[in-house]
Amino acid sequence: MSWLILFVAGLLEVVWAIGLKYTEGFSKPVPSLITIVAMIGSFYLLSVAMRSLPLGTAYAVWVGIGVVGAAIAGIAVFQESANLLKVLSLMMVIGGIAGLKLSSAA
Repeated sequence: MSWLILFVAGLLEVVWAIGLKYTEGFSKPVPSLITIVAMIGSFYLLSVAMRSLPLGTAYAVWVGIGVVGAAIAGIAVFQESANLLKVLSLMMVIGGIAGLKLSSAA
């Protein structure tokens, strides 16, 4: 269950990263509220997952999900470039996340 909670925490990290783009320096109330709620939820779920997962593993996986999700959102939503090096780098991050999951006893 901790891994599922951690995954949802990572997805919420993606939500707040994307939300930051829309807040325009927290000057827009609705995107700002969504971003803040997603931040709080993400941090809370990360803390819950850390009850049974090792700190380093949980934090690295959480950040990795956020990195990959934000990069994919940047490509899909904000028309950022997607070159071979970027795609290969994201695949390495995904591989690292998978490796951490496989190496964890929890």
